Amino acid sequence: MFLRLVFESFRRQKRRKSIALLAIALGMSIATAMIAVGTDVGDKINQELRTYSANLLLTPVEDTLDVNLGGVSLRPATEGAFISEASLVRMKEGFWSHNILGYAPFLSAPETFSWHGNSLSTTLIGTYFSQSVHYGNESFNTGVRSVNSWWKVEGEWPPDYADWPSDASPSVLAGSKLAQLQHLAIGDELEVRGRKLRISGILTTSGVEDQAIVAPLHIVQQLIGRPDAIRSATVSALTKPEDAFARRDPATMSPAMRERWACTPYANAIALQIHENLPNVRVEQIRQVEQNQGKVLSRISGLMLLLTFAALVAAALAISAAMAATILERRQEVGLMKSLGAGNGAVASLFLTEAGLLAVIGGGIGFAAGALLARQIGRSIFGSAITVHPVVLVVVIFSALLVTFAGSAGAIRKAMRFDPAIVLRGNA
Repeated sequence: MFLRLVFESFRRQKRRKSIALLAIALGMSIATAMIAVGTDVGDKINQELRTYSANLLLTPVEDTLDVNLGGVSLRPATEGAFISEASLVRMKEGFWSHNILGYAPFLSAPETFSWHGNSLSTTLIGTYFSQSVHYGNESFNTGVRSVNSWWKVEGEWPPDYADWPSDASPSVLAGSKLAQLQHLAIGDELEVRGRKLRISGILTTSGVEDQAIVAPLHIVQQLIGRPDAIRSATVSALTKPEDAFARRDPATMSPAMRERWACTPYANAIALQIHENLPNVRVEQIRQVEQNQGKVLSRISGLMLLLTFAALVAAALAISAAMAATILERRQEVGLMKSLGAGNGAVASLFLTEAGLLAVIGGGIGFAAGALLARQIGRSIFGSAITVHPVVLVVVIFSALLVTFAGSAGAIRKAMRFDPAIVLRGNA
């Protein structure tokens, strides 16, 4: 009899049940999409942010040494130490190899250029533009074109030809401010230390490079007589935003906690691995990048949480209205049940069973629609599909049940208070 009552309820109140089912499905579809995006968006946003800036800086350890004896600094009075260019690829060794997306080495020196009979003193900077690097059986392209993708060039990027013919004029970039001040143009030739350099493009970075000449790294190494030497390197690594655990000193952790810390892609954990692979290199975080990344992720996560909460509240309100109308229409049925001996528990069980069936069916439909919506969001924003994990289905069904029961609670309490004598007379 109980199952028949439930069946007849769905058969006779198709419109009411359809409205409630639609409300649940819409709410759960938005919740599914937001949960799926929220669980997968971290790595995708990190990937996007990493394409716009580096987050680690490599410098020689010797530059940070400061030895004092009797109050007198014994730090060497030199232009600083250098890092071996060939050793940089070793940073890809270890657990976080795939998290290191690219790097750009730098070597700079003040130089005086000859141009149309004039003397031009500025900084000459050497770096990779788009250099092919080999690591074991792996080959990948790296350089400022991928690590510092905000660099804009009017004209052409210089190629990174390590075997450039000695009789050819290598291509270089002129900083936009330097070009404007000195009236440099694409195609002009500069001469430095008997070597001619042709300007192939005008570079804009909003940094010190705007007032310099930027050339392929090996050209600068040849000109200043420092083969295989660089002064610094920026690294783009896929990291997890810092939290309180990330900022703890690993030396004070237990072995289990230290292993957990080392196996989490924090910037300082990746920096420690790089330092272990390159002991003569100091690795520092570019804090502004990491902090901005954390703020972006926090705000996006907050927005998705707000949208999910709003969708669930709207679904609960719609269910409450639909259930109130349903119970009002069935008040005589409730009165008849009570007159035949049914208690409040039996009445509540009937409506809760109907609500539970609506929740499961609506949650399933909402999960399917939300998964499609999440994949579409991923393709539209990140160019790849969002992965919807099976555990999300369990969360969605549970949320649907919770929202449906919460929305139905008021109407069910009202049904339990019906007086069968008054209801059956048609006075309620």
